[in-house]
Amino acid sequence: MEMKVTTLEGAAAGSVNVSDEIFGLEPRQDLIQRCIIWQLAKRQRGTHDVKNRAEIWRTGKKMYKQKGTGGARHGPARVNLFRGGGRSFGPTPRSHAIELPKKVRALALRHALSAKAKDGGIIVIDTLKIADAKTKALRANLDKLGLANALIIGGAEIDNGTRLAARNIPNIDVLPIQGINVYDILRRNKLVLTKDAIDALEARFK
Repeated sequence: MEMKVTTLEGAAAGSVNVSDEIFGLEPRQDLIQRCIIWQLAKRQRGTHDVKNRAEIWRTGKKMYKQKGTGGARHGPARVNLFRGGGRSFGPTPRSHAIELPKKVRALALRHALSAKAKDGGIIVIDTLKIADAKTKALRANLDKLGLANALIIGGAEIDNGTRLAARNIPNIDVLPIQGINVYDILRRNKLVLTKDAIDALEARFK
């Protein structure tokens, strides 16, 4: 598959051949969905917690005698029946992560890239580095490319000036190639890949 290459300023810069095994697959929604569920579950903190009756700082003494009061039988005030008592069956800290085989995750990434390519949502640029590392300058370049909602993937290292210039632009994410993932690809309208990113992807799935 051949893709056109542009510069960050919007000028034509030739073309590049990409692998059909990465960008030319027929997208499978089930694989993509499984990977997204895995990602979202894994990033949950799982720190929700409530106090049960053993953790309530109240006396454990029986409230009143068992018989002769005319009322119901009760033990300590720490039980869940009373205000200030413990909570029954409440959430406790735990991991929400689920298992997903590594090969399935890799295949889902290829299908996500193929889905983006099929929809015409991939733009290839020659390099991500800008001369003037300012947010205003980068925004102007992105406007020339028609990018208002995009994920930009660079090489192994992102130029520090470009990274700082991009972090104030809403709906624009800039990641190194190590950070590419299915969820971020699909949550943005456009996927911008540098030539270094394409080379790294092809080397990864070779």
